[in-house]
Amino acid sequence: MTDVRLRSRVEVERGLFMAESFEVISRALDAGAVPRSFLMSEKWIERFAPLYARFPRVPVFVGEEPLIEQLTGFHLHRGALAAMQRPVLPSAAELLEGARTVAVLEDIVDHTNVGAMFRSAAALGVDAVLVTPRCADPLYRRSIRVSMGTVFQVPWTRLEAWPHAPHPPGVPAPAAGVDLLHESGFDVLALALTDQAVPLDEVDLGPDRKVAFVLGTEGHGLQPSTLAAVDQHVIIPMAGGVDSLNVAAASAVVLWQRRAMLGAG
Repeated sequence: MTDVRLRSRVEVERGLFMAESFEVISRALDAGAVPRSFLMSEKWIERFAPLYARFPRVPVFVGEEPLIEQLTGFHLHRGALAAMQRPVLPSAAELLEGARTVAVLEDIVDHTNVGAMFRSAAALGVDAVLVTPRCADPLYRRSIRVSMGTVFQVPWTRLEAWPHAPHPPGVPAPAAGVDLLHESGFDVLALALTDQAVPLDEVDLGPDRKVAFVLGTEGHGLQPSTLAAVDQHVIIPMAGGVDSLNVAAASAVVLWQRRAMLGAG
């Protein structure tokens, strides 16, 4: 657990993820996640009993705090960890059916940003989140913790392909994510600092429009192929000589604007 890159690969390969704290584990279980085991120090046994008692066949490992810290690589100050069975994700087409507001996370590699964006998505009524093939794992422990467990509330899936995503030679590429969104009736809006970008407060985000917002990594922004494929470029008007916000903050702004224009503000 102390090697981030190894964990990122092994957890997915072995079909598991880690949840931390009473609130997060509780939300995961309420959403249907199946635990494999629990880990905690003795002082937390009573506090977490209502959770692990629901699964009498699942082992609860108890150890002294220094040993647990050595095992995990951090102080388990939130009480307990639970190893969970990774759920089978729905297809993007399934997820888009009936949705009207979608967030697409393109290659967001920072787990903190991913978690914060899921929290905004849950709070502001997003129907679905799509993550591109190279985006960080929403079920990584830090992403889950920053999201406060809301990653279990918002329907999401990982796209098989995105406009720039490579695929094996000779194998037909799956329909790129932008094409899928268009086929499902969405207008695709990219948050980008381009000459063609329209200020957010001038964009029609009303109820007659199905909207998908594409948000990209802060360093390089969205891929040129993505910018060429979307319907519109959008910027958040800025003051004070600031040209942009952190991507998690930007997601909250545009999603709030959409919610407000839907009449739920």
